[in-house]
Amino acid sequence: MANPFTQKIRQEFEKLEYELHNVLPKELKKARAHGDLSENAEYTAAKERQDFVSARLGQLRKRLADLALVNLENIPRDRVGLGSTVTLYDVGKDNEVEYKLVLSEEADVAKGLISTTSPIGRALIGKQDGDSTQAKTPSGLREFEIVRFRTIHEDS
Repeated sequence: MANPFTQKIRQEFEKLEYELHNVLPKELKKARAHGDLSENAEYTAAKERQDFVSARLGQLRKRLADLALVNLENIPRDRVGLGSTVTLYDVGKDNEVEYKLVLSEEADVAKGLISTTSPIGRALIGKQDGDSTQAKTPSGLREFEIVRFRTIHEDS
């Protein structure tokens, strides 16, 4: 089974790799044609972008290598873990919310995707149906009860 957590990273990697090998060389060639490189803002900007893209590709390459080592079979089937979708009762707000635990690169709170390294994500890891937990968030201490959850194994 392909690692479902790498899709967004792979998309960014492919986009930047295309930019580095196709777009930026054309921009640099065009800027060089303008003459004196020491006072050429267009050339300087393209070189800086090239350096940034190269550095970011290195970071993404390392992240993809690290994620390739993640064994999905080690993610628990009976507790909340990476990839779990969790329905919570928010005690303070007296309502139910649903979150999916994802990697930090994929987090989007508006879509209900929270990172396993976020305060709420860390509070949920290892919990089961009926458990209560608290999370220190920027808006203060929040208390949740786990109503139900599905693991990545059930969703695939």
